[in-house]
Formats: sequence, C-alpha cells, structure tokens
Amino acid sequence: MPLATLRQVLDEAAKGGYGVGAFNVNNMEQLQGIVTAAQEVNAPVIVQASRGAINYAGPMYLRNLILAAAESAPEIPIVLHLDHGDTPDTCKMAIDLGFTSVMMDGSLLADGKTPSDYEYNVRVTREVVDAAHVKGVSVEGELGTLGGIEDGHGSGEVHLTDPDQAGDFVAQTGVDALAVAIGTSHGAYKFTEKPTGDVLAMHLIEEIHQKLPTTHMVMHGSSSVPAELVDRINAAGGQLAEAFGVPVEEIQQGIRHGVRKVNVDTDGRLAITAALRESIAANPSEFDPRAFFKPAREAMKQVVAERLTQFGAAGHAGDYTVISLDEMAARYKSDGSLGA
Repeated sequence: MPLATLRQVLDEAAKGGYGVGAFNVNNMEQLQGIVTAAQEVNAPVIVQASRGAINYAGPMYLRNLILAAAESAPEIPIVLHLDHGDTPDTCKMAIDLGFTSVMMDGSLLADGKTPSDYEYNVRVTREVVDAAHVKGVSVEGELGTLGGIEDGHGSGEVHLTDPDQAGDFVAQTGVDALAVAIGTSHGAYKFTEKPTGDVLAMHLIEEIHQKLPTTHMVMHGSSSVPAELVDRINAAGGQLAEAFGVPVEEIQQGIRHGVRKVNVDTDGRLAITAALRESIAANPSEFDPRAFFKPAREAMKQVVAERLTQFGAAGHAGDYTVISLDEMAARYKSDGSLGA
C-alpha cells in the first residue's frame, strides 16, 4: 500500500468518530515499534518526523526507513508527516522527499522560538498549502502556541487558540487540519499536578468544533506521561522529576468534539528509556546492542498499541483503500473547498 495522505486518513477518522495517533520517529526501532503496533491492533497510523529527527537520522535514511515500513505493512494506512515545519522552504523540502503531509507552524517565526503575528501565520501557511495541494500533499497549520520546547522548537509560552479567529484562519489558508493550543506543552513536564479546566482548556475544542464542524483538529503535546514509566526509569538509575501529562480521558473528550490527530512523543521516549535502562542494568556483561534495543522496541510497540486503541482507531485499517497523491491533487483541483 502506498503512503497515505493525512487528509484521507482524517476524513475516514471523522466518518468513524475516532482519533489517529501521530508518533514521532527518529530511528529504526521506534519505527518498527510504531508500525508493528498498528498491525497488531489493525489501525491507521501517522508517523511524523521533526526537523530534529531529520537532522539526527538524515533525510534519506529516514525516508527510506518509512518506505520500508510501508512495504512491510501493506495492509496499514501509514501517513508520513513533517512535524513543526519552521518555514515554507522546509515544508517544500519534505514534499520533495516524499512526505505525504506537512505541518507549517506559522505560529512561530522561522527561528522556531518567537511567536509570530496572525498575518505572518496566514501568509506562510497559505504559501505551503498552495505548494502542497498541487502535489496532493496534506497540510496542517497551527493557531496559538504550545508551552514547552521540543527538539529546539517552541517559545516556551502558551497562547490559547481564539475560536473566532480559527474560522478565518481555516478559510484563508485552506489547511486540511488545524492544531489548536489549549494549554498543553511539549516534553515530559507538562503540568506539576493533574491538569484541571484552569490549565487545560478543553472547552476551546468544543467551541471550535461548533464553529467549524468539518475541520479536523489536532492536539499537540498529548502524551500522558504515565507515572509507572517515570518510576521505572528512576528505579533503574534515572532522575526524572514527578510530572503529569494529558489524561487519556481528556483526549477522548477532544476526539468526541472533532480532534482527529493526536500527537504522542514523550510517552514513547519514556517507554524506550525505561526498557533500555532496565535491560542494561540486568545484563552487565552484555555488549550486543540488539539485546537492549529489542525490549526497547517492544516497549514502544506496547505504548503505541495502547494509544491507538484508546483513541478508537483500532480495527479501522481496512475501512478504505489509500488513494494516490495524483488522485488527491486532482481532488484538490476540482474541489477548491476540499482543503478548507
């Protein structure tokens, strides 16, 4: 099965009333864990790479790893998505590499740290939409900013999405998906206590969904930071502070109100780190890296399978046939409203 576009996968998720997990990948073991989990629960999946991941693995290595995954799991719709593209040129590079979806994060300036103004965000996002749709590639935009910093990207500040502005943004840019800022953050240290309505503004998702019922929303920074994983890491020599993530039940509430893409990165990192630390500590005479990476890969698989099931995507991989980028481009051309 060819790589799927984000737009087709999220359209199908909207029909089925579920969300699709988007998991960041940096190396082979992470990718194998993600894809085997999707196979195990029979779910579509979004594999996303940040600019940091591309710099770490190399663009050709990363692209061909994911193409190999698609060949190995032909029954699973797999989206290859650029996470937090910082400029139109970065997004266009990803399109040329074969990504089927890109995020233009115009909520920040090109340095990836300074919040932009609304006009800048609209302009650069529209530029990417125009370049992507002609090739059948989907586009995610962001309105508002998240807290925290991930792979050097982020202002560390939270600016919540304005529901009234969201409608204008979608209309002007034609994005296929809208990332909304509701108080979540990148990284493991999202909240110092279990989040309440005072810090996690789930009501904004409901308001935006009421105004834009056909727009696919995206929740970034949606790892749940399980205490059990933090405890395992610390028991094996780690020094992580207590932290709280986004409760799964809050994500499920978002899915009931139009959230279709859910970004999860930290949970996978925690699971891999716990497994690596435990296996290294338990086998002090072992020097074969495979002995350590096998349990790490399995830990990644377990987290992804659990999240795909919790988001409702399990069992939906076979609901549709992936269409080609050429066909998607033709649909964008024939229906100018498709991207909006």
